[in-house]
Amino acid sequence: MNRIPKFLARPLTLSVLGLTLLLGVSGCATSARVGVSNDFDHSVNFRAYKTWAWYPQQPTDTEGGPAKGYESFLDKRIRSAVEQQLAQKGLSQVEKNPDVYVAYSARVEDKQRTTGGYGPYGYPYGYGWGGWYGRGFNQGVIDYKAGTVILDFVDARRKELAWRGQGQAQVDNQTISETEVQRIVTSILGTYPPGAEQASR
Repeated sequence: MNRIPKFLARPLTLSVLGLTLLLGVSGCATSARVGVSNDFDHSVNFRAYKTWAWYPQQPTDTEGGPAKGYESFLDKRIRSAVEQQLAQKGLSQVEKNPDVYVAYSARVEDKQRTTGGYGPYGYPYGYGWGGWYGRGFNQGVIDYKAGTVILDFVDARRKELAWRGQGQAQVDNQTISETEVQRIVTSILGTYPPGAEQASR
């Protein structure tokens, strides 16, 4: 069997690794990642929740829609995405006496990140000749917009927060587009009920 000489093995390995990482980063650039986190009341039996309704005192969204007596585009997008995802999970939306109320908040913020290191989801920013071979990454600062959506589930009987999920992704504009809302909300509710993300693996 042919063997690769030892003095060629290391450069070949590094070349393959560099190509793999380069292709991985290029592929990730076409689909924005969503960073998701959640917290919840460990004493709650979430399987007992069968019905839900929007929280009556819904706070205003980033565009101030509900406060002005009409729904903004962002408000419609989030409500539509939440209703669709909860229906898929078998929860029924009702007008009165729900098991749980759902509220949301959303915002878009201007942020910066430094290239030449690892991003918020573990992928390296910046690459180039020599970047993978010990000379380090190119340094720089990138301005971007981050869209954040928070979903709260409030136990209707106890009037206490039962579950909170948060999702954040890079967005293109000062508002969160329909596609971006769908991706963020789907990612957040992919972790509901608690343990759902482990069960799906």
